[in-house]
Amino acid sequence: MSLQLNQLQSQVTPLTTPSPWALCVAPMIDVTDRYCRYFHRLLAPKARLYTEMITTGALAYGDVERHLRFDVSEHPVALQLGGSEPAALAHSAKLGAEWGYDEINLNCGCPSDRVLQGAFGAILMTQAQRVADCVKAMQDVVSVPVTLKHRLGLDYEYSYEFVKDFVAVQYDVGVRVFIVHARNAVLKGLSPKANREIPPLRYDMAAQLVKDFPEATFVLNGGINTAEDSLTHLQQFNGVMLGRAAWHTPAVLGEIHDRIWPDHLRLTEAEVIERMYGYLEQEIQAGTRPRQITKALLGWAHGKQGARQWRRHLSDPAQMERLDARVLLEAWQLLQQASFQAEQ
Repeated sequence: MSLQLNQLQSQVTPLTTPSPWALCVAPMIDVTDRYCRYFHRLLAPKARLYTEMITTGALAYGDVERHLRFDVSEHPVALQLGGSEPAALAHSAKLGAEWGYDEINLNCGCPSDRVLQGAFGAILMTQAQRVADCVKAMQDVVSVPVTLKHRLGLDYEYSYEFVKDFVAVQYDVGVRVFIVHARNAVLKGLSPKANREIPPLRYDMAAQLVKDFPEATFVLNGGINTAEDSLTHLQQFNGVMLGRAAWHTPAVLGEIHDRIWPDHLRLTEAEVIERMYGYLEQEIQAGTRPRQITKALLGWAHGKQGARQWRRHLSDPAQMERLDARVLLEAWQLLQQASFQAEQ
């Protein structure tokens, strides 16, 4: 454990009764599929995991099983929906509950080009009553929590009253969990990637929501990359949600988990490899391409001796074409060898 983390722990009050949303992994398109979530669950047994955003159209007209199937070990796991029609969202939410999801989350923060068509995402923040109608329709057909993920504002309007009024309308219909990405969404001129980096973070404004709605649960999202960041924010918020950090440096999930739930033993790295090997073998036999699974593991060795060999082996097209789960054991051996050599 680093000196910096030791110093932080001496300054931060330990969590007494962590919220069920204390540690969350953000919904990320093309990232948090069921394979990635299975891996993240091994690293952080009590974290709350979120699916990629799934649109109501995908569930109305697509392969429902492909979109909603998940491993029982993923609990607690939330289904994030994208849509703006109450009836369609109610239908999708009911499907999610029937498949066993622990939470239904409505996306009111996505800044992609499609939101300008009014289909879903951040543009819904301009339609607070419509969102409330959608929430009510979902609440009427499910017994699990219906939650929201939203931004602080749109484009370059930084008024606190805008987000406060939006939250108030949803609170009035019974929403009690809000995941706040502490940036604006700039819908004209910035790509989704730029929207994760360029609009300034305003943690102070997000913290004001906590004060104004003390009975609600607020999870902070945006710019949280380390255990130190998380522990600091958990002094003000009920939870933290990690996005790209969970993808690029997934080991951080275990570090945060240990601080929030110090008495809950996690798997060792060797045990994680053993579980992932069995899972990979099972999925390959079911027709899954190894790359679909191993891509989630590439960042796990970040900062270690042999990390480059680990990434190279698990992303090598020739290795992936072997359709052999032993590729993971081979990568693990390369990592162990590099660590041993570095110690000599």
